[in-house]
Amino acid sequence: MKRILTFLLLSPSLLLAELNVPHFFSDHMILQRERAAAIWGKADAGAEVTISFKGKSATAKTSADGKWKAQIETGAADAKGAVLTISAGADKIEILDVLVGEVWFASGQSNMFYTMNRSPEYAGLIAESNHPALRMFNAPLVTAEENQEDIDGSWKAATPETVPDYSAVAFFFARKLHLELGVPVGVIKSAWGGKPVETFTSREALNTLPGTKALVDAMLKDEASYDQAKADAAYATKLEQWKATMAAAKGKPDVDRKRLPKKPDAPKRPLLTEGRPGVLYAAMIHPFVGYTMRGAIWYQGEGNARPGAVPYDQTLPLMINDWRKRWADEFSFYYVQLASYHAPSTAPGTPDSWALTQDRMRLVLGTTPKTGMAIINDVGEANDIHPKNKKDPGERLARWALAKDYGKQLIYSGPLFKSSEVKDGAIRVTFDQSGTGLKSRDGGPLKRFEIAGADKVWKWADAKVDGTDSVLVSSAEVKSPVAVRYAWAANPEGANLVNSDGLPASVFRTDDWDDVEIKVDATAAQAANERRVLADQIKAIAAERNKLDKKSPEYKALQQKLQPLMEKYKATAPKK
Repeated sequence: MKRILTFLLLSPSLLLAELNVPHFFSDHMILQRERAAAIWGKADAGAEVTISFKGKSATAKTSADGKWKAQIETGAADAKGAVLTISAGADKIEILDVLVGEVWFASGQSNMFYTMNRSPEYAGLIAESNHPALRMFNAPLVTAEENQEDIDGSWKAATPETVPDYSAVAFFFARKLHLELGVPVGVIKSAWGGKPVETFTSREALNTLPGTKALVDAMLKDEASYDQAKADAAYATKLEQWKATMAAAKGKPDVDRKRLPKKPDAPKRPLLTEGRPGVLYAAMIHPFVGYTMRGAIWYQGEGNARPGAVPYDQTLPLMINDWRKRWADEFSFYYVQLASYHAPSTAPGTPDSWALTQDRMRLVLGTTPKTGMAIINDVGEANDIHPKNKKDPGERLARWALAKDYGKQLIYSGPLFKSSEVKDGAIRVTFDQSGTGLKSRDGGPLKRFEIAGADKVWKWADAKVDGTDSVLVSSAEVKSPVAVRYAWAANPEGANLVNSDGLPASVFRTDDWDDVEIKVDATAAQAANERRVLADQIKAIAAERNKLDKKSPEYKALQQKLQPLMEKYKATAPKK
């Protein structure tokens, strides 16, 4: 990006504010085709800003705070780089090698962040990657208390040098679109591992839902009581303990390195701590609000698949609608259902927060328009929450986009539960997205169907394809069935119902019983949290005390302060 400035010999108070734009308006960017693409930035208050691109122009006038925004028609897809010029008076910015094509936003937690170089089997593909019209903007990991207007980063074309750092899911999604459509494809990736959906949602939106408002209120309470000095003291203690542990392990061949503690993180205020409600929205989502795009892809949910979490079929739509409102655009939103994880279950009717989250993801399809879900229960790994196969998730997301956004005639999803009917001691389940017919993946009997009567006792079921789009489910042990479930487990090993394209069927249930929830003792959880806070206080005071002479009045004062805290800590220990 070239910036051309004319300097005037004026007093500092008369100098023009420098014309500038956010970092994602930069060399090698991709603009959404056949749309009026939004461009914005800052300049001197009251200045007229002109945007020029491929023979077209647009103007805007800055407001009192120096902000300006304009829209410029992009026209048809174009893989030949052009110059986007922005000028205000004698100040000019030239953004080079700008393409026109399809733009998507990619976000979520670690499985979206997961880079190409983490899967060894992609080494050959990386070496062959030469897609000058496929580009990605990688946002850094940052936090913020208030909504930010810019974020660092740059656009990189897909080459053997750049693809290793690409989000693998986003790469396979974009690559399939690029090859199928024959147009430039740009992806803005803004993701952070291990984080719940609430952190990617604005606090304003979170405050509209009771369950998520409680999370915001808890954060604000923590913020109000946060003591930086105490936090620093506790951190210093933990750091010294870690150093001592590492020093003791040095040079000992029999030490299990995997069991050594991780270096403690420096303390952060709650409002700046990644994972807390709204924090990543402020820093990593809000800067991009308004960037003209076709839609968003999302891979997250691991951080919400836990007992007691606010239901995902509430929190995900809340975020989607929040983003759409702020973009002023009901863009397409496609997400990945959770992969299989943990040891395979062996008994029917097992409560499982992972399966429950998967099913709640499925329900979002019926409540939130212009959404799609890539089913990947055939992809997971029992011992790794990060499946190395990122090609199938990315390309299954692309199927939704190709069908819904680009008018391609194809089967875009695995079988999705449509309806059920009880008849003659069996339950007939009908599916959407069966293609030319349902089948088992391995040619054997269908597995992982379970069935129950009014007594809510679940039994493994016999299931067989009966017609193009239905499965007949029964059990000799359940004479009068009322409900059926499929793949109801974190790892439903053996689940093998697929459609004619080999795409797997989603987990589903026909009942609304509450046995799916793993009950959480809220009182016990609160008590455990209070003990953790108390322990941190004790460690911090002890660290201060240990720096002093044992005979000093200050030492004795801190010892007296410690005494009631220690007694309280012992008194609140969980009963065995």
